[in-house]
Amino acid sequence: MDYDAELYLRQSWDDFRFHRGQLPHDHNNFHLDLNDADIIKAVWKPDTYFPNAKQGEFHYVAVPNVLLRIGPKGRVLYVLRLKLRFSCMMDLTSYPLDTQECYIELASFARTKNDVLLRWNDTKPLSFNHGIRMANFKLEHAQYLDACVRTTTLLHNAPEHERSCLSVRLSLRRAFGHHLVQSYLPSLLIVVISWVSFWLDVDAIPARVTLGVTTLLTISAESTDKQAALAPVSYVKALDIWMAACTMFVFCALLEFTAVSYLARLRSREERPSPIVPDDVAHFTMEQRIDRSRVRQLASAKEAERFFRRTAKGVDRVSRLGFPLMFGIFNLVYWPYYMH
Repeated sequence: MDYDAELYLRQSWDDFRFHRGQLPHDHNNFHLDLNDADIIKAVWKPDTYFPNAKQGEFHYVAVPNVLLRIGPKGRVLYVLRLKLRFSCMMDLTSYPLDTQECYIELASFARTKNDVLLRWNDTKPLSFNHGIRMANFKLEHAQYLDACVRTTTLLHNAPEHERSCLSVRLSLRRAFGHHLVQSYLPSLLIVVISWVSFWLDVDAIPARVTLGVTTLLTISAESTDKQAALAPVSYVKALDIWMAACTMFVFCALLEFTAVSYLARLRSREERPSPIVPDDVAHFTMEQRIDRSRVRQLASAKEAERFFRRTAKGVDRVSRLGFPLMFGIFNLVYWPYYMH
């Protein structure tokens, strides 16, 4: 992942060649400011670069944004305005509830630590323009790390050398409001809509089928759309867990309807009566009698049908409470885990 930063790089060092000796008291605060690029090129400067920068631009609008100030005691201040694109190895496991740590690294390019030693200014080495707001992240805090040493080699088969370096760690918390509105609330509403099926009659098959299939297709399309908007990674993200759970709840609601519909139409094998035939053709004129055992079988079949319908309606009643309860338990686990 990449991020852009516009910054002022301020470097200062002592150059004895610019020491002007003893000056009058009123000249002790006199500084010589240079902003002509040709003159600045002639002055020695440290070869500072950004190891993790992938692209950079120097500002020329409306003049070259560079300043070199020489103090009376040989103190040199060198200021550049740069726009840089840095690489940042982001961990998206908790996306979009994540906090990323990105770094800005500085180092000497060619000179070893024996020639150039980088260190932070003793007073407030970092400052930020807090009036600038990022669309997707909020800067939690920035920490400048202790001076370090990089072991690198610039030439093939050349010995490695230790070079002085500095780094800044930026803690960036992702703005959650956009994802709450665009991802979490729509999927939450789809899950809640799928529960409407539990309040419909068990015989309302077209309505329950339409509701179940529509919500399942909608949550699947929502999940696919969110995946397409992200760079592919080899691990599961927090948003993946949420969308998978929502899809599972919607699918289980459809399975619940299937089970309820099957129970509501389940009948005893003995329910369907066979035609009553007279015992003997010779006694056709006798009063036709229904066998008492057959009556008991028919009564048992009707009772079984009522039992299955009561069971189906009972499953619906349990689902009205069970599905929201299970979804609530999932949220009680999901949000604290990823928010902290």
